[in-house]
Amino acid sequence: MNNRRSMMTVYSDPACPFSHQMRIVIQEKEIEAEITDLTPGEWPEEVAAANPYGIGPTLFDRDLVLFDSRVIVDYFDERFPHPPLMPVDPVARAKARLMLHRIDKDWYSLWDALAGRERGKGAKARKIIQEDLTVLSPLFESSSFFMSNEFSLLDCTLAPLLWRLPALNIKLPDSAKAVENYANRIFERDSFQASLSDIERAMR
Repeated sequence: MNNRRSMMTVYSDPACPFSHQMRIVIQEKEIEAEITDLTPGEWPEEVAAANPYGIGPTLFDRDLVLFDSRVIVDYFDERFPHPPLMPVDPVARAKARLMLHRIDKDWYSLWDALAGRERGKGAKARKIIQEDLTVLSPLFESSSFFMSNEFSLLDCTLAPLLWRLPALNIKLPDSAKAVENYANRIFERDSFQASLSDIERAMR
């Protein structure tokens, strides 16, 4: 098993939140993988050919090639089951998957606007993130982690966004203090610290 793990290569943009999600999972599960940084616009030919959308991470694991952070982290959670990052109970798992879908659809779908790649849409995108996190603030203090007492893929998915809030010029109001407290707990985890690229460390 260890020999097979050592052959795994992941291509990761050091500034990309989707790649960051994957790196957190790698560190949390202590997966032995070679992480190779990608430079936007300068992708190796094999990576560009494997990932038709040109964003996010790409995984090469022997004959298996995967792209899309959600697909990759699900694969990691199934292939390397300890520690599990999704609930075992079907009902709890379904609720977690639904929230993952909402995070992707409601917040990460705004990433191009937040990053300034969609002219004139940044202010509205920032306001949506700020208001949504404020409304959901009670969820961040109801348990040790987001919607769970166990660290999960929900935390791996949220953490890159929360880490980038200052760089995105998003300041949460005092009424969302629970979100900030939650984020700081996640940021202190060894796995999160180990997941950070130099570019990401400079965001704060």
